[in-house]
Amino acid sequence: MSKTNQIIFVLITVALVISFVLNFVVDRKEAKLTTEESNSSELSPVVYKDLIKVSSPLPDTKVSSPLVIEGEARGMWFFEANFPVLVTDWDGLIIGEGFAEAEGNWMTEDYVPFTATITFTADTRISDRGSIILKRSNASGLPEHDDAFEYQVSLSE
Repeated sequence: MSKTNQIIFVLITVALVISFVLNFVVDRKEAKLTTEESNSSELSPVVYKDLIKVSSPLPDTKVSSPLVIEGEARGMWFFEANFPVLVTDWDGLIIGEGFAEAEGNWMTEDYVPFTATITFTADTRISDRGSIILKRSNASGLPEHDDAFEYQVSLSE
């Protein structure tokens, strides 16, 4: 390899290393910014498909029994002013269930506030991971009308 080719090779290698390092630093800054943005918006409700918004509890927060769930859902999520709510443990075992109740006229396409109070018993010896599942009421029983919003929480005894 000639001296000119060696210099070009070294320059290209240095440029690639610098490019990699700069991309890594920028990615880290963007990741930090995303984390900071998500921390600053902790009070914002979590939204599922523009159908349901949960304001409390938020994902990955610690919950205990009795669990109060609050939010808003489109009227089509309800049937007879309620919809099922489940609490599961880390293994998917249902440890609590009940219904969210509409706090207004549910026969609308608009958002309707709801509240659910679910009592559960958690065995956190293996894991404190759990899930809250908000199921769309499906009076027809047709699978195409099934829908559910599931998110993780940390269970407390």
